[in-house]
Amino acid sequence: MSAEGDANKRLAARAALDYVVDGAVIGVGTGSTVNFFIEALIPYRNRVRAAVSSSNASTQRLIAGGITVLDLNDVDDLGVYVDGADEATRARHLIKGGGAALTREKIVAAAAARFVCIADESKLVERLGTFPLPVEVIPMARSLVTRQLAALGGRAVWRQGVVTDNGNHILDVHGLAIADPPAMERELNQLAGVVTVGLFALRPADVLILGTRSGIEVLA
Repeated sequence: MSAEGDANKRLAARAALDYVVDGAVIGVGTGSTVNFFIEALIPYRNRVRAAVSSSNASTQRLIAGGITVLDLNDVDDLGVYVDGADEATRARHLIKGGGAALTREKIVAAAAARFVCIADESKLVERLGTFPLPVEVIPMARSLVTRQLAALGGRAVWRQGVVTDNGNHILDVHGLAIADPPAMERELNQLAGVVTVGLFALRPADVLILGTRSGIEVLA
């Protein structure tokens, strides 16, 4: 990522602090933009009671910054979840999973009252699908799911050497025509062996904060 891209990510990450409610437990996602959010949050860590994290990597960063991390099972009310995206549309539909944390990200997003997505302007697209769609699969089903995806017009590539925090594999799917993201999310979630798909359309972001060369753009 260029220096300009990193600067835009930092802009978006800092803007997300406005959505953090004092004394709340917040959800924190995974990835390079979220790392900037954690960095921005640490000086204000006393504002939050604790965090729920979507990955082991983010958990380590939060703890190192002095922020308590709770298990989602021990949290009744998660007001806001802050995470990034690999692609986003103006309808706030997303592709996520470049960091292989999509299943836990989807769970925390589902638990949160508000999902705030932070990204640099390069992630905004007219239509999802240029970025290969990550799909988390049970290891024994990898070849089966690859064939099922091929029948739907997608070319699945196993992300070799990557094991998710849940012990599963990732297929990156190229060539899918994602004209209707919610419908495709439903369809792919039904494939035997699929844990979850990196489409966040059935539960899209409530707020999309984009860092741009001219400042912050907020889509809500």
